[in-house]
Amino acid sequence: MKRQLAILGSTGSIGTQALEVVSEHPDRFEVYALTANNQVDLLINQARKFMPEVVVIANEQKYPELKEALEDLPIKVWAGSDAIAQVVQAKPIDMVLTAMVGYAGLKPTIAAIKAGKAIALANKETLVVAGELITALAAEYKVPILPVDSEHSAIFQCLNGAYDNPVEKLLLTASGGPFRQKTMEELALVKKEQALKHPNWHMGAKITIDSASMMNKGFEMIEAKWLFGVAPEQIEIVVHPQSVIHSMVQFEDGAVIAQLGIPDMKLPIAYAFSYPERMKSHEPRLDFFQYASLTFEEPDMKRFRNLAYAFEAVKQGGNMPCILNAANEVVVAAFLQDRIGFLQMSDVIEQTMAKATFIQRPTYEDYVHTDEEARRIAAQLF
Repeated sequence: MKRQLAILGSTGSIGTQALEVVSEHPDRFEVYALTANNQVDLLINQARKFMPEVVVIANEQKYPELKEALEDLPIKVWAGSDAIAQVVQAKPIDMVLTAMVGYAGLKPTIAAIKAGKAIALANKETLVVAGELITALAAEYKVPILPVDSEHSAIFQCLNGAYDNPVEKLLLTASGGPFRQKTMEELALVKKEQALKHPNWHMGAKITIDSASMMNKGFEMIEAKWLFGVAPEQIEIVVHPQSVIHSMVQFEDGAVIAQLGIPDMKLPIAYAFSYPERMKSHEPRLDFFQYASLTFEEPDMKRFRNLAYAFEAVKQGGNMPCILNAANEVVVAAFLQDRIGFLQMSDVIEQTMAKATFIQRPTYEDYVHTDEEARRIAAQLF
């Protein structure tokens, strides 16, 4: 039987690469549902190629265009965020790939878990915002959460066969982004065009900006805490500009196990889809002779304050990571619209964390209200 997939965010970087994996293994996978936020033209093309049972466009204004373009096909066409949360509950679906960007991924992930679907998690904000809630639900409904982020997939792979040996430390590698060697004075002047040029990875605009500010690595640290059940103090960020080692695990005897590969997201996507099997890939292999050296540096949390704020947020716990995420989504959108400077983003995040209402034990409804409040506060600060 082919594994039936729902791909949330099919028009984004992860979603399009996931569909490449499906194309390469048509005997293993079938697409049941595709969802997108705004890119209706690409969604139409994907629907015509993969013939899913359902397609959903989050932006309801794009619904008529999508409906008309697919009216000659036996494909159900839905619209709105509620429809995305509804489609993941469809009985035939075996696995849901959550590749939506930002806070929007939380609601459908919860719906999919409650419906008993395996989760291939590429939306790190879900665990950043509501890690305690999500991990509790996954345990309650006995649902596996398989990491798709290259760093978390690397740790997951390193832990396979570890036979529950205690982990001393997780070593999350970071490329350092395009501004790794820039001074504070230079960072104050950088533009979005520079920030969008990542040296190693091809990603969507939002995650590329997060990588440039190192907020992405802060989010990954929070995500790792929940995925692997470790304390933040057991997670170390290691800047590794070559992006060959995707992450490492250090055990109590001092042994360090690393997962290496070329910077290519199709490997962790395929591994999540096929786990515990590994499928044959025709992607380029890592050529060690191309790398005269692999280098490692400590992250500079004075220049890249967002990383420090992430550690602070997870230390406080409660809804503080939700506040962090909401403020970050607001400032990244503003930076991409040239309405705020690169260093100003950190200023606004810091002030929002200080001003938003702190809740020690938030419910789902608290997360919804926190997200709204933090966005409102952040938007008023620039």
